[in-house]
Amino acid sequence: MRLGPATRDARGRFLNPDGTQAFQPLHRVARMLTERRGTPWPRDLRDSPQPPPPAQVPAGQGAFTFLGHSTFLVRLADGTTLLTDPIFSERCSPFTWIGPRRARPPALALEELPRIDAVLVSHGHYDHMDLPSLRALHARWQPRLITGLGHVEFLARNGVPGAVELDWGQAAPLPGGHRATYVPMRHFSARGIRDRAMALWGGFAVEVAGGGRFLFTGDTAAGGHLDTIGAHFGGFGAALIPIGAYEPLWFMQHVHITPEQALEAQRQLRARTAIAMHFGTFKLTQEGIEEPVQRLLAARGTQDFRVPGFGETLALPLR
Repeated sequence: MRLGPATRDARGRFLNPDGTQAFQPLHRVARMLTERRGTPWPRDLRDSPQPPPPAQVPAGQGAFTFLGHSTFLVRLADGTTLLTDPIFSERCSPFTWIGPRRARPPALALEELPRIDAVLVSHGHYDHMDLPSLRALHARWQPRLITGLGHVEFLARNGVPGAVELDWGQAAPLPGGHRATYVPMRHFSARGIRDRAMALWGGFAVEVAGGGRFLFTGDTAAGGHLDTIGAHFGGFGAALIPIGAYEPLWFMQHVHITPEQALEAQRQLRARTAIAMHFGTFKLTQEGIEEPVQRLLAARGTQDFRVPGFGETLALPLR
């Protein structure tokens, strides 16, 4: 399996890294939507306050502050500050009145953030590409925004101009001399039914100017692409890996991973330390709010796979 470029089918839809169709037929979607809603989640959870993100980071390290879902504030030793898949909205939905609603607020409000130099957006789903958040960030700082093929025109039409789009295997510079490479994941991207897989999805391998690497996977199902990424980059000091949104398994296994598969993903990626994400924020699937963390901790053993508290900062070596 190659790192890139991505391939398309005869209709122009992007394919998964293994060449399979990247979305499921509508009859399977309908079946999933008519199944039981699963374990209810609590609403309006409030977490204990955490210390603020550090103003300075030791050389060779990265500070990862978990803001909720797949949103991390990442500060590097030279002061460069990144955001991954920022979502500060109440719902991840095209509507403000319906759709998955937050079980807990963002660990930091957008107004509390330090200056943001760059934003990494893995794909176009509403829980990862949140237009109100991206518009607010652009209005405040005009950070460099990097995403996958097929999203730049859409973002510009919706008030977020100047984004850079990449194919799998392509790289773009970040402020501070760092570099982000867009890497393949097994998932798909869409804003509705008719545009499924017409824009690309992926993760980001960030190579730090002073040495060291970390990976932000975005969303992914299990597969050999993770081995390919780990081998190509020679491993990572840290990897941000999803652990939630996997039930019903017959449907979700094509786009997400279970906690046990997240542990295997860390091994495939050759990541010294993994950080859990994509849990405890929006009820997207059937499992209970605590289940992903419980299953991860039960299966983790001695593997260095961390579960951050909401608002917690983990300072990790990247070399």
